[in-house]
Amino acid sequence: MRKKVVFLDIDGTLTIPGQNEPPASALEAIRRAQALGHYIFLCSGRNYGMLKPLLQYGFDGYVASSGGYIVCNDQIIYDSPMTKEQSDFASEVLKRNGIFRTVECRDGSFTDEGFKTFLKETAEAKGEGNSELLRWREQIESSLNIRPMEEYNGQPIYKMVMMAPTEESLTEPKELLKDILNVVILGKEKDAFINGELVGKDFDKGLAVERVCAYLNIPVEDSVGFGDSMNDREMLEKVGYSVCMENGTEEMKKLADHVCPAVEQDGLYQGFEVCGLMRE
Repeated sequence: MRKKVVFLDIDGTLTIPGQNEPPASALEAIRRAQALGHYIFLCSGRNYGMLKPLLQYGFDGYVASSGGYIVCNDQIIYDSPMTKEQSDFASEVLKRNGIFRTVECRDGSFTDEGFKTFLKETAEAKGEGNSELLRWREQIESSLNIRPMEEYNGQPIYKMVMMAPTEESLTEPKELLKDILNVVILGKEKDAFINGELVGKDFDKGLAVERVCAYLNIPVEDSVGFGDSMNDREMLEKVGYSVCMENGTEEMKKLADHVCPAVEQDGLYQGFEVCGLMRE
């Protein structure tokens, strides 16, 4: 088999969302594929600081911030944060529409403290007390080292995660920001807020696939992508062969060439088997 470049989303694909330890079966599959000469890249919406704990497992490179920061064999091959004008304008528009932000820089992420208060008040209004979503959010912030916004000191921003309380609150931001940033709506959470992202127009995970393949001088058709959610769309559309996890969205399952079992059911290992990445 010709050498392949494999791109792995992290949350919901390589690991359970928000965690930093892949299943042992996934690590075995990665090691076996690398031993046969295939390249394995992380390809995540996480920034470098968030994905850094996973680098101990010996990947050949990584795509961070949904394609805004790319490293191959310890060489930075792409680095494109938002301009200050873009991030300042986006922040202003989101804030005046009551949309909570998590801004992601290269090494750190910072979230509006008011988001936790919003979740708590929403849960209390529903009589749910300390909701499961609030506990999940606190766990994510702890494991991924997301800090309060008051600690942000002006570092370049690669991506903004949006948490909108209503669909209506997104009307103005989508209209005003669509020409300068990609506005990606990821879905509606069960506690009724809308989850989305703002990223630069000069990169996405699909363009990252092209940039990595060009750097390694490997045809894009010899690439494989594993993902689960809407921010994996461009990657799954671009790669030569696409795989969606069973725990992924229905839209991504329809888009993918193959659907493998969920991440916690040794899905990545089985996906590698289907793709022939562990055999001569």
